[in-house]
Amino acid sequence: MTATQHPPTEHPKTASESGERRYATVNPFTGETEQEFDYTPTDEIDGIVGRAHTAYQEWRERSVEDRAAVVRRAAELMDERRADLAALITTEMGKRAEEAVGELKLCSMILRYYADNGPAFLEPTSITPMMGKGEAVVETRPVGALLAIEPWNYPFYQVVRVAGPNLVLGNTVILKHAENVPQCAMAVERLFTDAGAPAGVFTNTFLRIADVEQVIADPRIQGVTLTGSERAGSAVAALAGKHLKKSVLELGGSDPFIVLDAEDMGATVKAATMGRMQNTGQACTASKRLIVTEELFEPFVEGLKQAFGTFAPGDPADPSTSLAPLSSERAAQDLHAQIQDAVDKGATVVAGGRRPEHPGAFVEATILTDVTPEMRAYREELFGPAAVVYRVKDADEAVALANDSDFGLGATVMSGDLDRARSVADRLEAGMVWINQPTGSSPELPFGGVKRSGYGRELSELAVFEFANRRLVRTVPVKKAEPAGG
Repeated sequence: MTATQHPPTEHPKTASESGERRYATVNPFTGETEQEFDYTPTDEIDGIVGRAHTAYQEWRERSVEDRAAVVRRAAELMDERRADLAALITTEMGKRAEEAVGELKLCSMILRYYADNGPAFLEPTSITPMMGKGEAVVETRPVGALLAIEPWNYPFYQVVRVAGPNLVLGNTVILKHAENVPQCAMAVERLFTDAGAPAGVFTNTFLRIADVEQVIADPRIQGVTLTGSERAGSAVAALAGKHLKKSVLELGGSDPFIVLDAEDMGATVKAATMGRMQNTGQACTASKRLIVTEELFEPFVEGLKQAFGTFAPGDPADPSTSLAPLSSERAAQDLHAQIQDAVDKGATVVAGGRRPEHPGAFVEATILTDVTPEMRAYREELFGPAAVVYRVKDADEAVALANDSDFGLGATVMSGDLDRARSVADRLEAGMVWINQPTGSSPELPFGGVKRSGYGRELSELAVFEFANRRLVRTVPVKKAEPAGG
């Protein structure tokens, strides 16, 4: 039984009264619990995995063109349902309406990218043998059912960047989504089902965290991918290693945004503001550490202060709102605690720093300077509308500070001198470096990090190969028998 078959709880108070958490839609703007959903019963997990495995046996035998057609149809349905799906994102995790629509547009682009290019990616490649005659070919084949553990901050994008390449490849996917976006999770499953994916090809579940190991341990599961926190990634990596399963992890980030020079300070500040404040700062690749050379530091901070001052809390469904709530009250409390820790230890608050007098899970758009290593804000990821600005004397100090982090996801270098920018980019410990633009995402560009930001790549052609059997087929011609009596 899939999660879509577990109806909303008729009496929401029952879960809290019983002390058991459930998947729930809790509107972060109003604070109201709108719907709750039962966990997938533990005794049903074996059957869910079994159906995904059985579906794989048939799905892999379909032509890649047939599989791609289902993925393409899912993109079309996503476009048709965009308004309703965007409203669902806004309700469940608080994303501004405009950004929710933008997320869905990117999702349909990703699905079309794999539908259009997947067949070519899966073409066999030939190798000329160094020894012997005949031929050698490397084929790209699916491996089986996968478990995808996904976060709430981009509830559709995070899922389709796993589903798109793997469904075209021929794998099947079991989804365990974040507990605060259950209706988004069900909507993704419905998209693929309505697009023609057979039962078991894409399955949403409402798994308890305690039940995740049961799925990973099942021999019918061939891999696990997770986007989330370091803690979650470490736990999943350990389980995957224990059971000899391939894993891909996209974890936290504390991306540096290095300003070496600025011919147009207004444009530089605008880029930094977009890089930090998109999705209310709730992105692994958000520009969290703004590193600025000392001759530009004062005008940059002043420009950033003015830009951050324009963000005002409001209903994320209202097109005029500039600052949306964080995903939950707990998230707002955690971010504010990190900010307060820095302030208590001597950091300077240039802008914001407080919880506004407004209902909802809001934190003011915040700028901190004078942040030092003993503060939580120096080492920890600030997942929300809070930027830390550092002053450095030159490019060497900027690189040293940028690399002084446990994370290595994305990075940005701003400079009118492209040779200088590339020289700095070459020295950064990051999986992605963007020059003169904040870190972003596009279907054809590989996405992933190094260090404690995880391993493996999503998007681009590389994503197709993460959970694939790169199978060698070596053919040697049969020697003809000598004629009798020859």
